[in-house]
Parts: sequence; C-alpha cells; structure tokens
Amino acid sequence: MVKQINDRLWSWASSLDDGTLRQAETLSRLPIIESHVALMPDAHLGIGATVGSVISTRNAIIPSAVGVDIGCGMAATQTSLSASDLPEDLNPFLNILGAKVPAGVGNSHKHAGDPALEFMAKNPTPQQLETKQTQTALTQFGTLGSGNHFVEVCLDENEQVWLVLHSGSRGIGNQLAQHHITKAKQLAEHLEERLEDPNLAYFMENTPEFQAYIADMLWAQRYALGNRETMLGTITTEFYNFVGAGNTVEIINCHHNFAQQELFPFNNNPSDMRPVWITRKGAIKAAVGDRGIIPGSMGTNSYIVEGLGNPLSWNSCSHGAGRKMSRTKAKRTFSTEDLANEMRGKVWLETKAEKLVDEIPSSYKNIEQVMADQTDLVRKTHTLNQVLNYKGT
Repeated sequence: MVKQINDRLWSWASSLDDGTLRQAETLSRLPIIESHVALMPDAHLGIGATVGSVISTRNAIIPSAVGVDIGCGMAATQTSLSASDLPEDLNPFLNILGAKVPAGVGNSHKHAGDPALEFMAKNPTPQQLETKQTQTALTQFGTLGSGNHFVEVCLDENEQVWLVLHSGSRGIGNQLAQHHITKAKQLAEHLEERLEDPNLAYFMENTPEFQAYIADMLWAQRYALGNRETMLGTITTEFYNFVGAGNTVEIINCHHNFAQQELFPFNNNPSDMRPVWITRKGAIKAAVGDRGIIPGSMGTNSYIVEGLGNPLSWNSCSHGAGRKMSRTKAKRTFSTEDLANEMRGKVWLETKAEKLVDEIPSSYKNIEQVMADQTDLVRKTHTLNQVLNYKGT
C-alpha cells in the first residue's frame, strides 16, 4: 500500500499526477519538517501544501497547510431507522433543509440562535475581530457553506439510515486564516534563505505570531466542530419529524483540515515520546479505534471507518475521494445532462444542476480505489449509499 518517494516523503496514493508530486516534494524539503510528509490516497494539488497530506513539524506551523477552511470536516448520525421507515418521496425534505440549514456563499441565519450565543459565551471571539465579523460568525453558526459542503441521507449495508454532513468554520475561519497566511508571507520575505513556495511560509514557536495563530486556529476548530454539531442536531430533529419516528444510535464528528499537538517517538525511539505539531490538510486522525467518515462524491459510496494507528502515516487516513480534475476543467468537460445521468435514482437539487456540474462524481477519484489503497490505515465498518444529497450553491 505505502511506497517511499524519497527520504522525506511517503505515499499511499496509487496514482499521483506530476504537479501533485512536485508540490509534495517541495513541501517535504522544508527545514521544519519532522521526519517525513505522508501523502494519503486522495492526494491532489493544493495551494502551497498538497491536499491529502499529513505534515509533522517540530516548533513550527504552516498556516496555509491548515488552509482557509480551518476545522473543515464531517459529522454523521446513525439512526434507528431503516429504509422501510422512509416515505416514498424524500423531495420535500430538500425544502426543509433549505429552510432550516442555510447553504451557499455567505448565506446565514437572520439572527443568532441560542447555540451560537452559547458557543460564543464559552469561546470568546479572537481579539482582532471587528464587531461586524463577530456578528457574521454568530449568524453563520449552524450553516453549511458552499462548494463540496453537503448534507446527505444515506443507507448502509444493512439498509439502516444515516444522516451525514460536511462543513467547516465558514467565513470567519477563512478570514482568520487569510490574516495569518498574509502575516507569515510577510515574515518570510525577511528570511535569509527564500522559500521555494511563498505559500509554505511558517511561524516558529516562541514568537508572538505563532501564539496568535495557534489561538485563532484552535478557536476556529472549535467553531467548526460546534457548527457541525449544531447543524447535525437540527437536521436529525427535522428528519425524525419528517419521517415521524427515529432515535440516534451513534454520532461521529471529525475534522479533516486541522492541526494539533500529538506525541510521537523522537528519533524513532518509542521510549522517548515528544510533542509535535501534526497538520492534516485533507486527512483525518486515524489512531487505533478513532471513528471517522470518508465521503466519496455526491453520487458514490461513503464510508464509516475505524483507525488502525499507523505511525508512518502519522496516525492518519484520507478525508475523501479527492479531486482528479479542477472545478474549472470539470465545468468545461461535463454538462448538466452528464450530472443528471450520474445522479439518476437519487434525490438532489436538480433545478440547480448548472451550479453543481463541478461536483459531478466523475471529477473525483475512484473512492473504491482510495479505500483499497489504505487498508493498513483504517478498516471499514459501514458502507453508505446516499439516497438524498443537498449542497450549497
């Protein structure tokens, strides 16, 4: 499954295009890298750091590697419902989702709800935020966003119903990230040795810039986690009301764009465990027993997994199928008819097909191959097939 590209780069991807490989090699040459960079099976070209990379750094962190959607991730509810409990027509639930879970660029609730106010009371906003930004953070709490963010109703291999969503820290996470990425680039201009890629600018520990970024990043990660938790609660309640029954069996909520300190052996000595910063840019934590969610695309299978704890991958696995072509290329390549054909038999936003062409399943890697590439990282516990997909447009 795993292959060594060079002394500082290991890959689980069965296929890597030249641009992605060159970008990952550039990343691996940074002087702050601890041991090596691990590429997940869904690795593809990103900005600065490769999407689907796991980066271990000692005494430093790269803001653009965490990315602009700080804390983006997945959440899922396993319900007590089965396929036989569902109504024949799920289309009305799309309208309910549209009313209860605002989606799309910049969309928000009209007023801050109790979950948002409670979150802010426990997690005061970063000091540099203006009043307008804080208000936006309040009203966007519990909203989906756009791009590949989604809500799905799925059936597993036993025809049990799952509710799944993908979202992050919304506009406020983006603004915080952009602020610190710009600051890091400014500092990098004064380095004696210029970076190969300015987007890989980093902060060193014990500097005010590092401390400020870590504080904001951790806040945004908590915001993203709470955002998904709030949405999942709303969606679950509305779905049980829609069906007329239902209880929750299990809830999973995990990041896949984030950084945190974790203990790993120093110089490969298992008796000398030291903290390092693990940045997962499009990867989820998969230590032994960790529960995770690996989505395919809007028309393919997704998976509930359990981590196997492979230290060579920094206890990580893929975060999804990963794109095999850019959004621009997908729009040039495929039509709304192509998307409709690939979504046949599912409930989705057909009237907004023109805005969703770049999310067509054929623009993503094969999720089955991605899963086959990482059998030493995770084990599959459930296979999910969506029957309804709702996206921000």
